[in-house]
Amino acid sequence: MKLLTGKTAIITGASRGIGRGIAKIFVAQGCNVAFTYSSNKEAADALETELATTEVKIKGYQSNAANFEQAQKLVEDVLTDFGCLDILINNAGITKDNLLMRMSEEDFDQVIEVNLKSIFNMTKAVQRTFLKQRHGALIHMSSVVGVKGNAGQSNYAASKAGIIGFSKSVALELGSRNIRSNVIAPGFIETEMTAKLSEEVVQGWREGIPLKRGGQAEDVANACVFLASDLSSYITGQVLHVDGGMLT
Repeated sequence: MKLLTGKTAIITGASRGIGRGIAKIFVAQGCNVAFTYSSNKEAADALETELATTEVKIKGYQSNAANFEQAQKLVEDVLTDFGCLDILINNAGITKDNLLMRMSEEDFDQVIEVNLKSIFNMTKAVQRTFLKQRHGALIHMSSVVGVKGNAGQSNYAASKAGIIGFSKSVALELGSRNIRSNVIAPGFIETEMTAKLSEEVVQGWREGIPLKRGGQAEDVANACVFLASDLSSYITGQVLHVDGGMLT
């Protein structure tokens, strides 16, 4: 039995990496998927083509979740195209790493805007629909760095820690309307971004993880399936660590 049959999800930042992995697993679980991308239309079109089936609908939208008006427009378009909306996965994010003494104000502001403000924008945009239908699953992508911090990533850590506080507050506000808000905090996930690192660096990361391996996008996607499905109907306001035991 497919766990998400008949449901419709928005996944931000899904043309690559973890977002792409989530889209693939969601389609496999019977979910209709509307996903966003920032600029790579070729990758978005390729994902649409790859996941096209007769059972579910998948469509990409070029949209900047960090822009309030674009977020509102996106949700309006998705509701027009799909007719309903049950799940929001806030996955869009960037890094602008540097030590604090070298970090520019622009790099700090941009990371906060894309990683944290986008969560506000998108959650605000779907809230009315979720309230009206009295159900909805909100899943926000944080990071192990948002829980424990990391040298050279004060902007990224601040944005990802903020997501946790935002999600817990929303869980308290919307719980009485059967709207659940949870966070996933991935650890070292091997994606196109980590593929640019040397094998020596990657192996060093793996050795510091109790499970002695990096995670895959599918590991995060499967956690999203759980939090989006009825299997987690009594879970809200939580942070699920998908990190191979890094924070144990």
